[in-house]
Amino acid sequence: MSFSALMHAARPEARHGCAIGVLVLVVLVLLYPVFALDTAYFVAVGLVHVAPLVLPGILLAAWITASGASDSVASVFQGRTWQTVFAATFVGALLPVCGVTVLPLMAGLLAAGVPLAPVMAFWLASPITGPAMLSATAATLGWEFALGKAAAAIGLGLFGGGVTALFARRDWATSPLRSNRIVGSLGATCTPCGSSASAFDARIWRSPARRQRFIADAMSVGRLILIVLIPAFAAEHLLNAWLEPNAVAAYVGRENALAVPIAVIVGGPAYIDGYAALPLTRALLEHGMSTGAAMAFLVSGGVVSIWGAMAIFPVLRVRPFLLYLGLATIGSMLAGWGFGALY
Repeated sequence: MSFSALMHAARPEARHGCAIGVLVLVVLVLLYPVFALDTAYFVAVGLVHVAPLVLPGILLAAWITASGASDSVASVFQGRTWQTVFAATFVGALLPVCGVTVLPLMAGLLAAGVPLAPVMAFWLASPITGPAMLSATAATLGWEFALGKAAAAIGLGLFGGGVTALFARRDWATSPLRSNRIVGSLGATCTPCGSSASAFDARIWRSPARRQRFIADAMSVGRLILIVLIPAFAAEHLLNAWLEPNAVAAYVGRENALAVPIAVIVGGPAYIDGYAALPLTRALLEHGMSTGAAMAFLVSGGVVSIWGAMAIFPVLRVRPFLLYLGLATIGSMLAGWGFGALY
């Protein structure tokens, strides 16, 4: 399944977030016109600030898909279990595939007989980072958080794939998919590995079709980032205006031993797009959130979202589903504790 198709599948959620942002802005204009202008100015400055780092990430993400790299990922799942877990983790951390949109690819790989362990590694690593996400995180929160998220993606993929490999011979691991129409339709949407349409060619400028795909994917990623960043920057301005200094320190501050689990409990069920979470996290940091809780919030929001769980449950059998949730939750906490110990 091409990345542009995956992005199209993700657009309803993005449009809902944009509609809510527009509604909030309209209410602000009607009730508090001066504050609305301040909010608009803050959003504009925020977009200009992140543009130099976000734009190269968008172009890199578009090149990955236009060159065919993102349509040939299934080849890394062939081989010994631990080798494939390692390869799937790094491919998942590098490719611009995220959130619920990874579901068709995951279902297709499992339906094709790919073992659960490398698929789990790819599945856990892919929502956390990617070229555009890495640059956006660096622009918003700094390179420490950007590299920390990348390390968390790799660590979570290796952890999840390694633990899953221990259950490789169990019946529910060898046949993790349910038997229903949903699984059949999802599995049919994936591009077959090795097809000519997915052949890799880095010289995208030599093919009109690849040039068109590059432009379409760059516009798609850029549009999605704008849709989620504009209301996110507005929400950051609202948080800064309404919250008192150190308002959240008592709950997720460095002095609270339960800060990281609380951040996971909040960040997981409350689905927030990865890009939209960045300005909100910055505002929470300014109001007392610890760095470890912030990292746990960012990671859990990508891999433990309620929308992702709702989409996964009809596809996976109960035990693989519970294993996914457990690995994602524990991995998010470990990422938060590890990052908090370093920064």
